[in-house]
Amino acid sequence: MDSPLPEPDGIKDLVSYRLHVLANLSARWAEARYQQRFGLKLLEWRAMALLGGYAPQSLNELARGAGLAKSYASRTVAGLIQRKLVASTPDDRDGRGKLFSLTRSGKALYGRVFEDAVRRSEAWLSVLSAEERATLMDMLARLTEHARTLEAKDTAGS
Repeated sequence: MDSPLPEPDGIKDLVSYRLHVLANLSARWAEARYQQRFGLKLLEWRAMALLGGYAPQSLNELARGAGLAKSYASRTVAGLIQRKLVASTPDDRDGRGKLFSLTRSGKALYGRVFEDAVRRSEAWLSVLSAEERATLMDMLARLTEHARTLEAKDTAGS
């Protein structure tokens, strides 16, 4: 059996804190980079990235995928529609709903930003060996799935 971690002395020793710090650093770096290079806010890029890989999507699907409140997702999509990067069509599954997808210019921008995102990811991971990268991705997937399970248990219990 694996040996337990030492008892944490403070919040900085908790995995949740370390992941939060890392996520914030990543978000700040991405926000500055995508704003400067492509004129996109981070939330706009997240919406475009989801639509670039998984379109069409409803507003609820986009909000859930981006981890946003529906109101934030709505404002973000409205701005992208105004810039002619995203288009909407009626949702046959829901008479009142709409489905969103990238326009031709949205797809072109998505391609450029996604290439940059891959380069950014490679630069970030360059301190790890190929084996460490694979292990990290596996660990992140398992931790994410387990966090979902634990959250569901807590939600069901309260």
